Amino acid sequence: MVTANQALKAVGLFIAYLLKSITDLFLTKPLWASLKVLEDTDLRATGGIHETYKAKALWEKTGAVIMVVRRPGCLLCREEAIELSSLKPHLEELGIPLLAVVKENIGHELDAFKTCFTGEVYVDQKRALYGPVERYMFLSALLRIGVWRSLWRAYRKGCTGNIIKGEGLVLGGVFVIGPEDQGILLEHREKEFGDKVNLLAVLRSARKIQDCLATAK
Repeated sequence: MVTANQALKAVGLFIAYLLKSITDLFLTKPLWASLKVLEDTDLRATGGIHETYKAKALWEKTGAVIMVVRRPGCLLCREEAIELSSLKPHLEELGIPLLAVVKENIGHELDAFKTCFTGEVYVDQKRALYGPVERYMFLSALLRIGVWRSLWRAYRKGCTGNIIKGEGLVLGGVFVIGPEDQGILLEHREKEFGDKVNLLAVLRSARKIQDCLATAK
């Protein structure tokens, strides 16, 4: 016999699924990135001398794990930055750098983000790593149960942030890119605010880089 609580739970799940399906209609479908476009992207260093590099220079010898940050001031982005930073010791053993890319350098916000992220941070002013087609999430985020769950999860972990400083509608993601011609080994594109990459998938992809380098030797 179905209890009242079970019935309410089933209705709640149905409503959550229905809202997600409806809001999915307003999302731009992601397209796979072109390695050539990523390699030719100009990235500007943050902190100290603001030198500009071709993105390829950051991974052509060692590969790299790259967090494409939606907004450095967002507590959800900071939560993911902390989790990716927890992989830093493993990545260092493999000789693979952990990097982050932001859209804009908003002084104090970027400084606060760097307390959550242990790798180097660069600015992608042309937002090439956010493409090839930029995907936006607007007010539909307020109707998605997954976003509210992610906010509650990050809040309970003690993550803090703001909702007003910087552009935060263009969704980000995470790349694992191998050296030389190994290409893109992992491409995670956010489906909604708080949609984090699988850390085990990041490590598996990073180990493929190490295997490739070992074979080359």
